[in-house]
Amino acid sequence: MNVPHPYGTMPLLPQGGMSTSTPRRITNAMTVDVEDWFQVQAFAGVIDRADWPSLGSRVLGSTEAVLESFAAGPIHATFFVLGWVAERHPALIRRILAAGHELASHGHGHERVDEIGARAFREDVRRARRVLEDAGGVAVAGYRAPTFSISRARTPWAHEILAEEGYAYSSSSFPIRHDLYGAADAPRRPHRPDPNGVIELPMTTLSLFGQNLPCAGGGWFRLLPYRLFRAGLRSVNAHLGQPGIFYFHPWELDAGQPRQAGAPLKSRLRHYSGIPGMPRRIERLLGDFAWDRLDRVHAREIAGQLPAPVMA
Repeated sequence: MNVPHPYGTMPLLPQGGMSTSTPRRITNAMTVDVEDWFQVQAFAGVIDRADWPSLGSRVLGSTEAVLESFAAGPIHATFFVLGWVAERHPALIRRILAAGHELASHGHGHERVDEIGARAFREDVRRARRVLEDAGGVAVAGYRAPTFSISRARTPWAHEILAEEGYAYSSSSFPIRHDLYGAADAPRRPHRPDPNGVIELPMTTLSLFGQNLPCAGGGWFRLLPYRLFRAGLRSVNAHLGQPGIFYFHPWELDAGQPRQAGAPLKSRLRHYSGIPGMPRRIERLLGDFAWDRLDRVHAREIAGQLPAPVMA
């Protein structure tokens, strides 16, 4: 199913009211990467992809927990969903949309873009968009690469392919130095890496002592003291005057997920650390900042109105 994209005439989102901590309370973008516990990059060398269907999916329960948490706000968010998940749980897609959230693509098979090449990437994003749109009956405009595996150096063709396949934006770049992902020299603000491609909305970083520090969620959010993360995001809002983009996974709220004792210690530490306290951290985060869907927070940029090219 192909549904016309509405972004050409999309109304702009007001950026909230007044705040006691800053002159203007900025609305940040809340995003959720929907994948099952056995699909994470940390276990890619331990769990065989062919075994996925038999491993006992827990994505329904963990995503429902996220939806319930957001409903209490109420908070609206962007859900980047794997096509693989949508094929097996189409009712979950309809539940996400019924709650007022944006449906976006996390690709189909959770394969690193910089490893599968341009042809397989095109097939993956095309399949994912078709599955998601068929399940939800809405246009899918957003894309996030598994493991933030898009960069100008290794995947210079990615943004143009996304545009050709009907996407409007990508949120796949993480301007940090990391052993699994990231490009420390990538722009930290919305930009168009390819004049023929979609806009890129990079994950949020904080520049400190000449280094880009992650301020967007994931394992860093679970491992570091909450007050440090809160201070970092407040600094991005107050000093740069721009919204942050936060992300997490439903499996990060699931303390009962199976343990992979055979995985390397580093992978186990990355994956399991902080999970018991994650629900409370998310609850605090939702209360400490204003949040909305990525397509509304960055409506101007998606519509083609890029900010001045300042990399502060």
